[in-house]
Amino acid sequence: MKIHEADAKSLLVAQGLPVPAWEVARTPTQARAAAVRFLADPDNATRKVVIKAQVLVGGRGKAGGVKLAATADEAEDVASEILALEIKGLPVRRVLVGPAAEIVKEYYLSVVLDRATKRLMFIGSAEGGVEIEQVAVDNPDAIVYEHADPLLGLPDYAARELAFKIGFGAHWKAGAAIAKGLLRTMLAYDADLVEINPLAVISEHNADGTPVERLVCLDAKITLDDSALPRHPDLEALRDMDAEDPTDVEARRYDLTFIKLEGDIGCMVNGAGLAMTTMDLVNRAGGQPANFLDIGGGAKADRVAAAMRLILEDPNVKAILVNIFGGITRGDEVAKGLIEARAQQVRDVPMVVRIVGTNATEAAELLEAARFVTASSLDEAAAKAVAAAKGAAA
Repeated sequence: MKIHEADAKSLLVAQGLPVPAWEVARTPTQARAAAVRFLADPDNATRKVVIKAQVLVGGRGKAGGVKLAATADEAEDVASEILALEIKGLPVRRVLVGPAAEIVKEYYLSVVLDRATKRLMFIGSAEGGVEIEQVAVDNPDAIVYEHADPLLGLPDYAARELAFKIGFGAHWKAGAAIAKGLLRTMLAYDADLVEINPLAVISEHNADGTPVERLVCLDAKITLDDSALPRHPDLEALRDMDAEDPTDVEARRYDLTFIKLEGDIGCMVNGAGLAMTTMDLVNRAGGQPANFLDIGGGAKADRVAAAMRLILEDPNVKAILVNIFGGITRGDEVAKGLIEARAQQVRDVPMVVRIVGTNATEAAELLEAARFVTASSLDEAAAKAVAAAKGAAA
């Protein structure tokens, strides 16, 4: 689950990371009020505010979603313009307002889940403020990679080494502390990614007017592991429904695990392992699965019908393979759901059903009466589904 920059910054602050002050505004009037406060702050060296669209896509600046304002009136006008935008199909419903920073140097620092090594990995670079993917292409030597220890995390000595490798210079202590803070954030909220770009050295002024430089998190991007959200129920409120795929929303509503793929054979299975096996056998039979869909244990007819609707929303689906092993899940309940779903289908798609296990006999009777195509083995079911898909495409 992606969350907005303002929400990500709140999580960083909760873990003790240095983040410049900000406010969130949903109306131009609120943006004006926030600008008044920031423009009056004697620590605001630039005497300007930045107004940033809060949408879960990149390229906000190029789309006109990030602008500066020097007065409260200008801030109100700018906020009005940004709140009227739609960036890459997403409406801007709120903006972040904060003091514009006087940037001295920009860095990049993130913690990601490295699945290849099954460890958390730091990615850092002295080239910040730009897309790290482009830096990797243009100047791969400018990127530093460092894994956290599975047990020790990032000890002080390792944090110092990372700071020196990235090149924080005189700000190495702050850089090391921020690296440790990012790891804390990653672990505290079960995140997949915590990214600061830019992590910037900014120029400020002390109370006596003398300039001082500070390393701060100017931007923040965090993605959370959906599967861990039950441990963090308060974070569910940070979900932006505008950015959610309607299919994903529907799948969550019925507690279905659904991932769209690029094939043309829709798969409905109970159990993740069986679903993976089903997809493998579809491939071996010469087809391509259109999705991963696990209806889970104990699925009732309504959940089966919802799963079928999700599959049929994909226009690429030419055939459907249903593979159910009844343990907790009752085969007759699945059969009833399939019959209900077919009655509601808006388009005719061939379906092959294999149900074994609990109440499989009752399921077979229901399916036969409803004239479904069935199979006794998974190999047979996969072959029939692939043939049906090819026949539909012909």
